[in-house]
Amino acid sequence: MSVLQRFFKDTIIYGLAIVLPRLINFLLTRLYTDVLPNESFSTNTVFYVYAAFFNVLFTYGMETAFFRYFSKYQNKTRVLSTALLTVCTTTLIAGILLYTFSIHIANFMAIDLLSYKILISITLLETLIVIPFAYLRVTGKAIRFATIKLTNVFIIVALNILFLSESYQVSFLRNLFNVPNEVVYIFIANLIASICVLLLMLPYFFKAKLEFDITVLKELLSYGWPIMIAGVAFVVNENFDKWFLDGQDKFVNGAYSACYKIAVFMTLFVTAFKMGAEPFFFNHAKAENAKKNYATILKYFTIVGSVGLLIITVYIDLIKDLIIKNDSYLLALNIVPVILLANLCLGIYHNLSIWYKLTDKTRYGMYISIFGAILTISIILIFTPKFGFIACAYATLVAYGSMMLVSYLLGKRHYPVPYQINRIVLYLISASTLSFLTFYQFNHNVYIGTIFLILFLSLIFILERKEINLLLKQK
Repeated sequence: MSVLQRFFKDTIIYGLAIVLPRLINFLLTRLYTDVLPNESFSTNTVFYVYAAFFNVLFTYGMETAFFRYFSKYQNKTRVLSTALLTVCTTTLIAGILLYTFSIHIANFMAIDLLSYKILISITLLETLIVIPFAYLRVTGKAIRFATIKLTNVFIIVALNILFLSESYQVSFLRNLFNVPNEVVYIFIANLIASICVLLLMLPYFFKAKLEFDITVLKELLSYGWPIMIAGVAFVVNENFDKWFLDGQDKFVNGAYSACYKIAVFMTLFVTAFKMGAEPFFFNHAKAENAKKNYATILKYFTIVGSVGLLIITVYIDLIKDLIIKNDSYLLALNIVPVILLANLCLGIYHNLSIWYKLTDKTRYGMYISIFGAILTISIILIFTPKFGFIACAYATLVAYGSMMLVSYLLGKRHYPVPYQINRIVLYLISASTLSFLTFYQFNHNVYIGTIFLILFLSLIFILERKEINLLLKQK
């Protein structure tokens, strides 16, 4: 089996582990929008915005740093032990501080105390398992990784149905917790699932020995802290729009956040790719033809992502009916093509980001993400008062598109990879043009959109058939 075939195989497994759970969880949007008013859905969205922010702070880039140095050091057990002991210690300290000052912090964040405590508990539990999960990925235990991830989402879905579905609203579980706000049941379901996953991951904590190497720690922190800053900036890029709209109009933000979920298909694809690609890029950095393989991967990533962009846009009316039944949530449907394209640009950026990760210049990732965050905040603050929530969607597109371009230009200088830029640009422009024409010009006419889709697939077949045949024939 060729290197690329192994990569695609691992990516498919990680895709099932990440995409399938999130897809199932994503389908809960139908349950949420049926049961919750727009304002409560907005509250749910902001809860997970804060969760993403705390997650980045608590892990402080240690996951990516672990990948880098686990493949670099011969004594891998020492790297595992140092990373795990460090994360566990800092998580304990953070937990003590956040619970001690819980009232003040909850008031500052403008969320109720119960939701705050659940938020912190979930984040702390998920932080503890970051390194064990990274260990599964870097050692190729994709099946085990997938099984635990699927178990997590099964618990979340089951509990959400028990808590929120009308036929189960008198269940003993609901009576047991008896919280005043329905949206809190969603948070409780997540907390219970996180506890269960921690229990399943306990055996991997014992893979680490009590070996703490200060030299390794310094290298991990030096590599990781710019990634943490970049992560905070990324959370701003991804979530500032929802946080801002929540403060302006919870009803509108509920609709915006729900329609944003439709674009999650692209996010899932990007996430699945990243899960498989990150350990692959590090483990094969010294392999023969590594850069050629990176170039091929980016091209096919763009092809698949572009096809996905067009498919979702063409069949948006069918997809939305499966996800959102309540018409009050559909007032923001016109953001979907924009967010889809934005997330495709983000995926290309993740692919291009190998240059600063492999050359240990992670500070550039920090600079690029901060640049994107500044663009996001500026566009939203300047244009949203005049143009409404659609300005938030375009802010995301401009930010991710700019980050993609800047990363490519810097990568050419520091770690040149022979990307097939002409093909990549052709696919990206063709798919986005056809998608926007289908949605905005032809009012998402499924027949015209299908013709566009066939034309685009034909273009891919004409240009790539020889290479695809060669790839499939490789052993």
